[in-house]
Amino acid sequence: MPSFGRFPFLSEARTAGERWLTAWARRRQGEDATPLTLRSRRLYILPTRAGLAAGVLLLLMLLAGLNYNNSLALMLCFLLAGFTTVSMHQCHRMLAGLRVHRADVESTFAHQLGIITLQLDNEDSRARQGLMLRCPPCERQRFELAATSVRSVDLPYQAGRRGRQRIERLELASNAPLALFRAWAWLHLPLEVIVYPTPQGERALPPPRGQRRRTGEQRVRVGGEEEWASLRSYREGDSPRRVAWKAYARGAPLMVAHYDAPAGVHRLLDAALLSELPLEARLSQLAQWVLECERLGDNYGLRLGNLELPPRHGPAQRRACLEALALYGL
Repeated sequence: MPSFGRFPFLSEARTAGERWLTAWARRRQGEDATPLTLRSRRLYILPTRAGLAAGVLLLLMLLAGLNYNNSLALMLCFLLAGFTTVSMHQCHRMLAGLRVHRADVESTFAHQLGIITLQLDNEDSRARQGLMLRCPPCERQRFELAATSVRSVDLPYQAGRRGRQRIERLELASNAPLALFRAWAWLHLPLEVIVYPTPQGERALPPPRGQRRRTGEQRVRVGGEEEWASLRSYREGDSPRRVAWKAYARGAPLMVAHYDAPAGVHRLLDAALLSELPLEARLSQLAQWVLECERLGDNYGLRLGNLELPPRHGPAQRRACLEALALYGL
């Protein structure tokens, strides 16, 4: 891609042209929805730099052949022109008829990379090569599709500020078979993601102290060291190392030691504890606390203004707390 850093007016003109072209394509195609089949009407194709160079070379060969009345030079020129024309047709066919079954996007933290997953279906009997998928401004993801196959492709996207972010456009392209032409299609899919506040990281404060579970409460299964809980009857598939062999030797039935993980504490992550911090720093600190409590296996709740989430643990609680932080005040 050429750089116009030394010529600001050229850079501005290029940006304005791209903006106009993007708006025109959206008006022409409208909003897309999965499943989506790429028809010829929505495909665009232009020569690459190598294709332009090949065109200039063929033109010079044609002029030289005509000037010297050289039949062999003219035959070679027309033969290469035929190969070029066939490559343009094949490049267009790499995308024509390709089917987008599903498009999913995962949430991520502000100013970090997230993942968009597209499921592509090649119902044709020919393989599709040189495929490139891109979510501007991230790098292209290159891949291939075998004949009559379905494949999921992961594509990185750049998250912005916290809140709701819409993925405006995806670009699916191919330059196969000879990289002389580049065909592409723009996908305007309804992809919206919730961007979480950036965790505070190494500057984070320790989570607020919580209360240990009370006697009689259900144990919480967490990672870490296990502690002995009780004996239960042996079931097929139990590890022999957990069998209470000493009790069995004394005539007791075959029993197995049951271990449980130590229960975590109940923590309340209250935004009022961080009232001296600016809003964004407060939300970042709370996001860090959510991740830390989840790592430790503690039950944790969130109090944010008029919103209060009761103490729980697990992926659903993590997602609920981070979404509440992402959308607070917006």
